[in-house]
Amino acid sequence: MTASVHPLPELVSFLDSLPEPHILCDRSYRILAANAAYRANCGRPEDLIGRKCYEVSHRYPVPCDQAGESCPLARSLVSGQRERVVHLHHTSSGESYENIELSPVRDAQGEIAYFIEKLEPLPVARGFADDKGLIGRSQAFRAMLELVARVAPSEATVLLQGESGTGKELAAKAIHDASRRADRPFVAVDCSGLTETLFESELFGHEKGAFTGANTRKIGLVEAASGGTLFLDEMGDIPLTMQVKLLRLLETGTYRRVGSTELIRADIRLISATHRPLKTLVENGQFRQDLFYRVNAFPISLPPLRYRRDDIPLLAEVLLGRVAPERKLRIAPEALASLVAYDYPGNVRELRNILERASLLCDGDTIKPGHLPDELLQPTATIAHGSPPAALAAPTPEAAAPSDEEIAAALRNHTGSRKALATRLGISERTLYRRIKGLEAEGED
Repeated sequence: MTASVHPLPELVSFLDSLPEPHILCDRSYRILAANAAYRANCGRPEDLIGRKCYEVSHRYPVPCDQAGESCPLARSLVSGQRERVVHLHHTSSGESYENIELSPVRDAQGEIAYFIEKLEPLPVARGFADDKGLIGRSQAFRAMLELVARVAPSEATVLLQGESGTGKELAAKAIHDASRRADRPFVAVDCSGLTETLFESELFGHEKGAFTGANTRKIGLVEAASGGTLFLDEMGDIPLTMQVKLLRLLETGTYRRVGSTELIRADIRLISATHRPLKTLVENGQFRQDLFYRVNAFPISLPPLRYRRDDIPLLAEVLLGRVAPERKLRIAPEALASLVAYDYPGNVRELRNILERASLLCDGDTIKPGHLPDELLQPTATIAHGSPPAALAAPTPEAAAPSDEEIAAALRNHTGSRKALATRLGISERTLYRRIKGLEAEGED
């Protein structure tokens, strides 16, 4: 059916009363009404009525779904229900990621006549060079960001999965910042850096005299995060004996300081992260199945950098500003081409290290190919280029894990720090340390 160009004045008046940006569209994408908040938010408020929503928001000549985007209006026509997406919109302050919620409005015959579209800025991500939040424009990045935007307002437990260096802590902070707990603490814990004897004390705190050296009462990290978010990084490294204590915290919402009988109620939202496949660890008896089901309520996969090559120029600009803030460095086109072509086993962290090295080698104002490592100039195709297969929503974190032979060869040829070597190999420093210890033990046998 064709909707009237003149919607009910009561509907238009309702939109004007709403504080968030709202527009009213017909089935042909035409904007029929826009409230004051939307007019202030868009770049051209004077000639909105009668224009297509995709022309105003995206400056596209065709609907979003014909330009490679997910169109909520087209989806709603099929589903007949409210639809939500995350889009990069043109606004009065430049391009901005926004959470779009589109609801159908039916006529007296029950057919969809109009759509009400609500916009909510998503300040935790940027589609341009900026020193705050998540950065990206690629399809893989947007798919991940849509999950972040959907889960952030809830209290759901989130599991972030991805290779080392993909920015799991940044994603966790983005979820916290977009949640109702944003004004409360965000406490990050690196589980790989905690020994079994320290884990319980660090997480839950201890009373004075609880053990040798406990000279004062200490508040644990769960208590420090009260009202906010507790982020457990490298969840797969938690010892089995400690996993049961964490499970008890999640099941009962209570815990005890070491050396105390008093139950304390925890008020936290848990976000955890791992570069290890927890399902495989469960199958091998290295991770509790009941704990896995608790932390895996809402899994989000972070794409490796090789699956978001379109973002590399943007990330390089941002990272270069961070590693050399006092200089106005730029990247020569041929150097940028080498950066985009490389597979980055260490992901964004490796890109940052490459740019930091290049900035130190560069005496002028332009980073050239000669300032980049040899492996970028003569790349070896160890990992397939391009986008992930459509069926592969979550790339296997261990897919690019180095073998013992590769680690041994890298050790023989490496002259820098172990931290730098771990980054080059695309694994955590603690994992590298364990693998080296294993190689040394094999050599003694």
